[in-house]
Amino acid sequence: MGHCGGTEFAAALRELKDRTPHSFETLAARTGISRSALHRYCSGTSVPADFATVERFAKRCGADRDELVGLHRLWVRATEPDAPGRDAEPDEPDASGRAPKPVEPEVPRPRARPTVAARARWRSRDLVGVAVAVVVGAGLLGVVRGTAGASDEERLLLSQACEGPVGMGERGECVREVQRLLVEAGGDLDVTGRFIGDTRSLVVAFQTFAGLHDNGVVDTATKQALYDEDMDVSLQTWSEERVADRIREVFDRDAGQAVRTAECQSLLEPLATTSQADSTRTWGVFQLSESHLRELDGTPVDALDPEWNIRAAHRLWSRHEDFRAWPHCNVTVEPVDQL
Repeated sequence: MGHCGGTEFAAALRELKDRTPHSFETLAARTGISRSALHRYCSGTSVPADFATVERFAKRCGADRDELVGLHRLWVRATEPDAPGRDAEPDEPDASGRAPKPVEPEVPRPRARPTVAARARWRSRDLVGVAVAVVVGAGLLGVVRGTAGASDEERLLLSQACEGPVGMGERGECVREVQRLLVEAGGDLDVTGRFIGDTRSLVVAFQTFAGLHDNGVVDTATKQALYDEDMDVSLQTWSEERVADRIREVFDRDAGQAVRTAECQSLLEPLATTSQADSTRTWGVFQLSESHLRELDGTPVDALDPEWNIRAAHRLWSRHEDFRAWPHCNVTVEPVDQL
């Protein structure tokens, strides 16, 4: 594909867009991003203020995980302070009036970690109280995750190498450690060493289940909880296929549109969360707002349970037997193939 707008980032977006048969209007309806914003991003005249917007567009265009990682690298370059076309302000609301997500606060980067190629680290959630220490190279120490009595210095995230919070835009071994611990907790995640949207969603889910502040940033309390054997947090959840099947069972009178709405909202990911401009979040399969949760007498923990989320969405649908609770997902524009 040709170079779009003179930037690698815009060219990558344009290539993804051209891979699909969809118009900007259709993609805008499917992603909740305004048509004008999508056109600016693909023409290189502006850059999204947060990567979650990029990720939502890219996934709708069929990008795989490797492509998302590459796209994140280009986005980081494009959002450097002196980069041309960087958005000075968040994008305008889309046609439904839904405001874009706010820019995530900048998180201090961790100090450079000492060379770890020679470090051996083993972890086992089942061997509580068993310590395995291996001295490697210049005295670096590898330990089993969950070892009883292990000091903070023996746990990477609690060491000086990862001092400070870890969040969006970070990369390196501290992020890898976060991702490994999330995977050990049952999360479906590639360990890439890059902190992008899928990692943030799992961090928010972990924080929610653990009763922590769900800001999506791995702060000291979250680091300690990730290593805490007594926390007993599981991130295992339903597959997209199971989610789609259950939606069809519950929404038996409007099953196809219900699946398309959920796909538009969350890509059928039960642990999906999205930050809103008013500092609230939307939660789970149908991205239920916090006001909806209050109406339905639910909590964020409930909303991340796919069974509860789907049934709650059906309660919203049954009020008028339509999908007005999800106005930015104009799913009638063009049907999506069923899973």
